[in-house]
Order: sequence, then structure tokens, then C-alpha cells
Amino acid sequence: MSRTPSRHRRSRTLFLAGLATVLATTGGTALAVGDSGSSTTRAAARVDNPYAGAKPYVNPEWSAKAKAEPGGGAIANQPTGVWLDRIAAIEGAGSAMGLRDHLDAALQQGAGVIQLVIYNLPGRDCAALASNGELGPTEIDRYKSEYIDPIAKILAESKYASLRIVTTVEIDSLPNLVTNTGGRPTATPECDVMKANGNYVKGVGYALNKLGAVPNVYNYVDAGHHGWIGWDDNFAASAQVMHQAATAEGSTVDKVHGFITNTANYSALKENNFKIGDTVNGRSVRESKWVDWNRSVDELSFAQSFRNQLVSTGFRSDIGMLIDTSRNGWGGAARPAGPGPTTDVNTYVEGGRYDRRIHIGNWCNQSGAGLGERPKTAPEAGIDAYVWMKPPGESDGSSKEIPNDEGKGFDRMCDPTYQGNPRNGHNPSGALPDAPISGKWFSAQFQELLKNAHPTL
Repeated sequence: MSRTPSRHRRSRTLFLAGLATVLATTGGTALAVGDSGSSTTRAAARVDNPYAGAKPYVNPEWSAKAKAEPGGGAIANQPTGVWLDRIAAIEGAGSAMGLRDHLDAALQQGAGVIQLVIYNLPGRDCAALASNGELGPTEIDRYKSEYIDPIAKILAESKYASLRIVTTVEIDSLPNLVTNTGGRPTATPECDVMKANGNYVKGVGYALNKLGAVPNVYNYVDAGHHGWIGWDDNFAASAQVMHQAATAEGSTVDKVHGFITNTANYSALKENNFKIGDTVNGRSVRESKWVDWNRSVDELSFAQSFRNQLVSTGFRSDIGMLIDTSRNGWGGAARPAGPGPTTDVNTYVEGGRYDRRIHIGNWCNQSGAGLGERPKTAPEAGIDAYVWMKPPGESDGSSKEIPNDEGKGFDRMCDPTYQGNPRNGHNPSGALPDAPISGKWFSAQFQELLKNAHPTL
């Protein structure tokens, strides 16, 4: 197990471990024998870690694109997240597979766990135009009735009861209510609107309540990343907003199985060449330009410390964390072999850091990025899994304005010529050129990720 069971679950640990072994041999399905001696299928018992002992689903659509790329066959069998980023994605837009298609394919593969990204809040991504969605800021009723309700209904169908369904809920949403509102220099009018109308909190609460009512669904709420909420004025406040959402619209903290960090982002998993407690000539690494007083220097330490903060805020003590490692490997020729010079704290950090972004606030199609750790179950204390929730090779946003019918706008942070804004310290964007709109296949990025993979392929 990747995390310590709470007191009321500890007595079930051995039972669940044994049951998991049985379920693995029956495709994740338990058989109940009635008085008549006949057997009927029922949902597998809930487990502490949905990834443990379960074969993960490989999205055949993503896998085919990866295989079609030179060298892509090396990773084409990896499990990735299925993004439900608009209402049409539920049934399948155009020739794309819909939700039932993916669930059916998971059963055909003999998979035990499938990963879904719930991503269609009203006024979505209020600080990033590239990932804006189809629903306007006030369309919370459409979100509930046309998006969440149909998804919940499909997931509750008895034929899918044997699957452990991991839902990652509303990426890049709740932290915006803390970091990009009010009088902060990073604030946007769009985020102020979403904080005022409460529809991010209501939407997440509604999603958690409805999806969490399905016995084999495991909800993981988005928790940003260390380069977003790792600072003192964001850390505890973000946990409080997440608790507010988890107890809104009829939901409770019991509907939250855990949290996910670094989704579709690039923060290095482990910075081995420096740590938060290091000093150079009497100056802490926290004083360096790169760390800039953050409480974490990498994503693993952040995920573990933020988990503790979430528990202290009122979430269950047995929550687990996921970390998206799909694009945070930062390998290749630019990867430092050791610490930087100890001339001063900046040369020490700059020379040793794996994350080679120009600024930690850069998020769109980053040049030099590489595949990170392959998906792995229970890799560290408190971590349920390393996952590839963002499918490698799918764009973060277009490098120029491209008309589309998905509600996705043009964000200058995806423009390689852009010189930045307060959210990235007015630095160049570091984005790759010639990118398509978010979610579309970006061959040049895929090749960059292969080239710079760490661990190497």
C-alpha cells in the first residue's frame, strides 16, 4: 500500500490484499453465489489504492498515434488519461471514441483500472485562454445536467462494475481562486468572476458527489503543482478552497480518494542536485531566483507535504496522491550531471536544476521537456501512483490563433515570441512553435519528449 490506512480501515487491509489477488485472477470481478447456487457479477470491493494489482487501460487512439511516430512504439503500450473535455466527448465527437467505447475497450483488454479526466467546468481555466472550454461562466446547470449527470449514469452501469474508475476532477481550476484573484498582480477578471459566482466550487462539489456515489469510482481532485501553490500564501489557502469544494453540493470528504499534482505540467519529480534545506555562503536555496521562496523544490516533496496539509485541513488521513510524470523527465544533453558551482546560491541552483524551463510559471508546450518516470504503482510514501494523465504528444495550446468549435482560445503563453506576464515573471514563454490547439496531436512535441526522456527509453 502506498499510504497508511486510517484506524477504521486498518483491520481490512489483509482482507483487501487477499481479495485483490483473487480479483486479479477474475478480471477484477467478485462472484457472489446465491441460494440457488447461481453466480452473479457484482462490483469489486473498494481498495486503498486503485492501481494496486490492477492492469491499467491503454487508450488505443493515443497508442495508435504514438506507434505512428518514429520511435513511438517504445511507449505506445503505456496507460494514459482519457480526457472528457466537452459534452460531445461523452458520446464521441466525429470518429473519436466516446466514454462507453473506452470502458468497453478496457473490458476487452482485461484492464482493472481506467483513468478519466473530468474537465469541463463553466468558465474553465480562467487564467489560461488556450484551455478555455465550451461552457460560459454562468452555465453551471448545463455542467450538471448535460455533462456530469450523463457521465455518472454511464459509469454506474453494471457492466462496468468490475473496473476501478479513477476520475481526476477538474484540472487547473480551484487553485486559480487563490492565486489569480483579488488584488494580486497575477489576477485576471475571468478568475475574479469565477470566485464571485462560486461555480468552480459548486461544479467540483457536484462532480465529486455524483461520481463518488458510484461504488467503483475513485475521485482524485486536482492540486496544481509546486510551482503554482508551493508558496506560503498559496499553500494552506488552496487546501482550504479544496475542502470547501469537497463539501459543497452535497459532497463530503469521503467522496475524495486523493489528489493529483503536476497534471499536464513540467515540474521535475526529484531535484537531486539541491534540496530545500541547502545553503550556499550562508544563503538558503529558497533565496535563489529559481526557487523564489517556494517551500518545495520538486514535485515529489510538494505532493507529500501538501498531502499532510490537506489532512490537517480536514481530508481523510488515508488519502493518496498521484503525480503526472508524462513530461517532467528533463533528460537529454541539457540535463546536469551534478550540482552547480557554489559561487553563490543562484549558480548552485541554476547549474544543478533538472527543470530547464526559463521560468517555473511556463506551462505551454515547453521546449526541452522529456518523458518522465513511466507509470508506476505506489512508488513513494503517500503516492498511489506516477501516472501519464496528460497523453504525451497532445498539445497544450496553439502557438497562434486557430479558429475551432471547442471553445479553445489563443493564449500568448503558447506563442514562442511572447515575453511573458506577471504569472511567469515577465519571462519568455519557452513554448515550441507551430503548435495546434490543446488536445490535438503535436508530432514535434512528441519527438522532443522521446529525445529528452529520463529515465531514457
